[in-house]
Amino acid sequence: MNLKNSLFLLLVVLSFFSCDKARVFDAYKSVGSAWNKDSIVTFKLPTMDVSKSYNMYVNIRDNNDFPYNNLFLLVSLEQPDGLTKVDTLEYEMAQPDGSLLGEGFSDIKENKLFYKEKVQFKQKGEYQIHIQQAVRQSGKVEGVKLLKGVTEVGFRVESIE
Repeated sequence: MNLKNSLFLLLVVLSFFSCDKARVFDAYKSVGSAWNKDSIVTFKLPTMDVSKSYNMYVNIRDNNDFPYNNLFLLVSLEQPDGLTKVDTLEYEMAQPDGSLLGEGFSDIKENKLFYKEKVQFKQKGEYQIHIQQAVRQSGKVEGVKLLKGVTEVGFRVESIE
């Protein structure tokens, strides 16, 4: 086998193993260099199979400008009939020494944060996800107006096989 055929075979094998069969939806939206507390990131989900179950995740890309250990989010799941279910979530984003958690080799880290498991979409129609940051400084009632360090917010849905 010559070098050209070997490289082609290697690319085919790599592409086969890199397929993500569980992924149903995976998208990101930029929030700039700081996430405004009034900025709601919205994702419209594709039509979901009512006979299947899904796991859902919030994805966050952040960098060393993120000044807190925890991230607080308001995540809303809007159903086709208009009923909206809201969850207040807290995620650990840094180790005690201040180094960021998540995947990545540079100062940008990607965090796949669990949202809900074994969800069944019982209604046919359009579902939407709304995500808003709700970080507050200790002892203060007013939320952090601009959350530095978060650059992108994503949402992922995986089917359970």
